[in-house]
Amino acid sequence: MLGSDLQGGVSRRAGLYVHVPFCSSVCPYCDFAVTQAGESRRAQWERGLLDEAAMYADRGFEFDTVYFGGGTPSALKADRLARVVEGLQQGLWIDPGARFFIEVNPEDVGHDSVRAWRDCGFSSVSVGVQSLDDESLRFLGRRHTEEEARRSIEVLLGAGFDTVSLDLIFGLPGQTCSDWEGQLVEAVRLGVNHVSCYQLTFHDGTIFGKHRDAGLMMEMGEAPQADLYAMTHEILGAAGFEGYEVSNFALPGHRSAHNLKYWTGTPYLGLGPGAHSFDGVDTRWWNNRKVRLWQRDLDNGSPPVEGEESLTKRQRAFETLMLGMRTADGVDLAELERRFGTEVIGPNVDILHSLEAQGLIRRGEDLIAPTPQGMAVADALVRAIRIEEVVE
Repeated sequence: MLGSDLQGGVSRRAGLYVHVPFCSSVCPYCDFAVTQAGESRRAQWERGLLDEAAMYADRGFEFDTVYFGGGTPSALKADRLARVVEGLQQGLWIDPGARFFIEVNPEDVGHDSVRAWRDCGFSSVSVGVQSLDDESLRFLGRRHTEEEARRSIEVLLGAGFDTVSLDLIFGLPGQTCSDWEGQLVEAVRLGVNHVSCYQLTFHDGTIFGKHRDAGLMMEMGEAPQADLYAMTHEILGAAGFEGYEVSNFALPGHRSAHNLKYWTGTPYLGLGPGAHSFDGVDTRWWNNRKVRLWQRDLDNGSPPVEGEESLTKRQRAFETLMLGMRTADGVDLAELERRFGTEVIGPNVDILHSLEAQGLIRRGEDLIAPTPQGMAVADALVRAIRIEEVVE
């Protein structure tokens, strides 16, 4: 049954992701499914989202995490957000003790908005700060200042949220180790209990991607990027944060219970434009990215699904390895062999010894997990490990 997939005799409840595609402006590095739209379009989205949720009411999903991402969920008016949350709780099976997460922008944080988010049941909040430096914020096209970012975090920390996380972007052209060190030290000083650090990437079709193609801008090289990433682990680690996933650092007890589902093969359902879903077994599907196409399908009474794929056992084994090697917990290779009927340990003895000798992985009896140095090259680690052919 979807949402109740058993693994090792333990029920794994699904995660629910709600994509809010609205932004007041589109950042030059952003390649998410976002749009600038007024209240009429937002009202359509509200109706469409609840219509889409109703299509999955009898599919067996049982949720214990709910994550509102975007886009800018905090851009929704409080009454609209409350109606969406209530509608989802009425239309889907959501555990009464489910944890609710919301992404917010600093300029939307105020005592009234924070109270509304708490009233809706959100217990964890992620602030899209991106930088704690005014010059960098202007370069990234953000609408807030470093002072507004600090103030928003202070307000959120005082509001009683279980977890307050902030997002930072590193690898801006010309950024130095000293610049990045200052950002990390300030994040620790502010008192948040979770930090997400993302490398700036110039995606095709974005403003930065077009500037790159025109020769107006270059991404930072791999070597300086690696230095900044190593510094991230060093400074946050010294402050008690564990780098539990390639881009995520948490104080004890503050790992993201929702995002962990993506990295451990747990079922998740995505609602909204561009959202992705996985049944926890072998099927993945994704929605139309464009709001108009997503809305058109719903108005016609059809699921707004753009594509679907069924994974082979070998693909599932590879993804389990790939996702596991992005996390500090790593991968149990014996369990991988048992689940997918493929030999991993024997054919990779030499390469595993080599990776360990290079300080890129640590090993238990059957466990392999990336070190901080290994996380920096997680994709290369996975490519080095052979997955034998599986008989389907």
